[in-house]
Order: sequence, then C-alpha cells, then structure tokens
Amino acid sequence: MIEARHLRVLRAVATTGSFSAAARELGCTQPAVSQQMKALESSAGTPLLIRTGREMRLTQAGEALVRHASGILAGLTAAEEEVAAIAGLRAGRVRLVSFPSGSSTLVPGALAALRAAHPGTQVSLVEAEPPRSVEMLRDGDCDIALAFRYGATGDEWEDLVVRPLLTDRLIGLLPEGHRLAGAETVGIGELAEESWIAGCPRCRRQLVEVCETSGFTPRIDFATDDYPAVIGLVGAGLGVAVLPALAIESVRPKGARTVTVEPAVEREIVALTLPDLARVPAVAATLDQLSRAAAR
Repeated sequence: MIEARHLRVLRAVATTGSFSAAARELGCTQPAVSQQMKALESSAGTPLLIRTGREMRLTQAGEALVRHASGILAGLTAAEEEVAAIAGLRAGRVRLVSFPSGSSTLVPGALAALRAAHPGTQVSLVEAEPPRSVEMLRDGDCDIALAFRYGATGDEWEDLVVRPLLTDRLIGLLPEGHRLAGAETVGIGELAEESWIAGCPRCRRQLVEVCETSGFTPRIDFATDDYPAVIGLVGAGLGVAVLPALAIESVRPKGARTVTVEPAVEREIVALTLPDLARVPAVAATLDQLSRAAAR
C-alpha cells in the first residue's frame, strides 16, 4: 500500500533533485528520506529513481507516481480539512425524521438552537410515524428518528441508542356542548356510548386497548392521521377523541374542550439513533438540543 507520507518524500526528491535537499525541505535526515524511498519502491514493486553518481532522475514509473502525487495529496488535504470541520461542528449534516406532533412542538426549538450554536450544521426533516421511522433509521435513510411508544414493548429498540425526551399523556377532547365538557376529570368508561374519532394507527390500537380494559369497544366513526382534522371533527360535534398532549399543544382546539381522562395513558417520546452515529458530533449535538427542547 502506498502511503501519503512516502508520496510527499518522492515529490520532494523529484523537486529538489537529491535526498539531502529533500531532507532539508522536509525537516528530516537524509537516511530517513532514503529509508522512506526504499519503502515506497517496495510498495510500488518497481524502481522509481535512477541514481547515477551525484545525479538522480525518475524512472517512468516514478514520473507517473509524481504526476499523480499532487492530486492525491491535495485531495487528502481537502478530505482532512472537511473531516476536521465536521468534527468541530463547523460543517456536517443530520437527517431527522419525526412524527407530526413532534415536528410541530419539539423539533422547531431544537433546530433553531442548533443553528444558533452551530450554523455550519445542516439538518433535513421528513415526517413518518413509528414503526416506519425506526425502519428508516435502521435502513440508513436517516440519522435520528423521533419516535414514541406506549408502555414497555420488549426489546424492539435494543440495537439502538435511546435518548428519552418526555412522557406525553393522552388528553380527552370533547365538543364544547358535550355533557362532560366542564368536568376536570372524565373516566373513559363514561364515554362508552360516544362516537369516537381516532388518530394514527398506533394511537388507534392504544385507544381500543384502553377502552376494552374499561369494559367497552369504542365505536370509531372517523379515523385520520391529521391531528387538526381530529380536533376539527370534535369541534364540529361529530364525536370525542383522546390525543397526546403534544398534538393538542400544536393546534388550537377551536370548538372543543380538553379534559383529563382516567385511567392515565401515557406514551414515551424518545430520540433514536444508531450506536456509531451517536458518536458523530453533529448527531450528538442535535440529540442534546432535542433533550433541551423537551425539558422546556
């Protein structure tokens, strides 16, 4: 394998015309230059220099290697500078995927703080619900996945770095004219006869499980992944719903009232990444800012 340090010595020898002059230029000894040239010829598998008395000239192979050396060393220098910039957070990119209510509440503040602290770091954002967002992370389509889960679900994330952000409680949402709209707390069983409006598939499954635990199966008349649509349907008096607090925080619930629902149902909000990615400075800085945004 040809090493960059050997190419630097060859270029110096070719430029100066001798080992001693190359040694002076490189700030080392003549024997060191001679030793590195022997190592380079061994790696190349052919002589690179012809020594005739005090004169020294390049072989055809030596001329070819010197011709390429400048480009190789310039490219290596550029690569070293780019890597140093990324390591120092003067450059770099992070691909973030988030579920919608996280995108509208946690992400904006985190990315604004990241940009202020490290303006050279670029972040892209796409939206996806778990488990799709987690699949994207494992497939290499993103660097950080903002995700959630209801309760412990075994080892589904055991191969990932899990950064807990916050616990998000489900909040009841009733039309303003509903008989229970003025209550502070509502037992979910009191809504057994209501028409329900359900959210994303994972939240929908959780709703059914909670209701069945309370002794009834909810009659879901409307289902949509669009939280503003859920709130709009409730506000129009078409049913009741439970939504994560983050979702309600991001939309003004016009025509609807929020109530605390018992038993309490919570989802865990986390940021996920791969172990190797967690050591990348830009990814680590983004995770830190997401944690700070969640703590506000």
